[in-house]
Amino acid sequence: MSLSSSSLAPIKVGVVGFGMSARVFHCPLLASSTDYHLAAIVERHGEQSKLRYPQVRVVTSLDDLLAIEEIELVIITTPNDTHASYAKRVLLAGRNCVVEKPFAVNETEARELVQIAQASGKVLSVFQNRRWDGDFLTLKALLRENALGHVVEIESRFDRYRALKKPNAWREDSAFPGSGVLFDLGAHLFDQIVDLLGVPEYVTGTVRNERQIAGAPDDSFLVVLDYPAKNFKAVCRAGMLVRDKPPRFTVLGTRGTFTKYGLDVQEDQLKEGIVPDDIAYGRETPANFGVLDAEIYPDIHMRGTVTTANGKYPNFYTNIAAAIRGCDDLAVTPEQAADVIRIIELAKRSSDERRSLAF
Repeated sequence: MSLSSSSLAPIKVGVVGFGMSARVFHCPLLASSTDYHLAAIVERHGEQSKLRYPQVRVVTSLDDLLAIEEIELVIITTPNDTHASYAKRVLLAGRNCVVEKPFAVNETEARELVQIAQASGKVLSVFQNRRWDGDFLTLKALLRENALGHVVEIESRFDRYRALKKPNAWREDSAFPGSGVLFDLGAHLFDQIVDLLGVPEYVTGTVRNERQIAGAPDDSFLVVLDYPAKNFKAVCRAGMLVRDKPPRFTVLGTRGTFTKYGLDVQEDQLKEGIVPDDIAYGRETPANFGVLDAEIYPDIHMRGTVTTANGKYPNFYTNIAAAIRGCDDLAVTPEQAADVIRIIELAKRSSDERRSLAF
């Protein structure tokens, strides 16, 4: 029986917040799935969500949302420093919970959430949508097929160019816990490596405020996740002063190299109103296909493009529904989410102390 069949009642969902994350990602993905019914949204001011989703009930607080007995799953899309406290309240109220990344702003909060989820028996996950980026799915397929031989290094970058501070943005205010690109983009890059290889043995970080903006948090990082027992390292980088973009992925193996430019298309498509039901959704243009330069068989060398796998952000919520219904294991576990927060903290501490740290 399909999890999306009409014989299964849709899971009733409440979303906390209606900012960019909810508008661009969560609500469109939930609304396009027969696994869910978008029932309620928390907006402290106004009812903007009803313009797009007229069926929703708008409430003004998390308490009001939790008072709606039919709500089975709560999505937290509020500022980073509220993620852990809100998720704790949701779990203690007996509801399943998805938290926007980062999972928490410190490891202590993160590990407490893991324990509460285990005790409650409820599903707890973090929205690591970039596990379903087309480029990352392509990379996983190449590794699965051993196309590069033993992979010794992955360089993973997520760069932007913005020389000036974005006005009224809490993510660029050092007074807000969980601000800065290490929490914002590091949470994605580190999660992808943890998904591939588990936790590293050592973390070495350089975390900086390269723009030297007063009162701003970090805007650049270079973090090496080292796996000496596996003869592998991941070099994760992000910055705000990168106008000419380097490759998104550079992967080095004993048989060759895979190089991929450009970011996944799904975020821009969702911003443009292209939903998962559209035939163009998740499809990348050939101009951005990655290049594989490798010895695929002894004495047979090839160099050519690799068609990027279709991006599949809807699969995150398909898995959440299956986990809630007891039909599948959770793809993004709270334990992994807590490990990512530990990596973030170790990277910052490593940078401050100018030394590598054991995980």
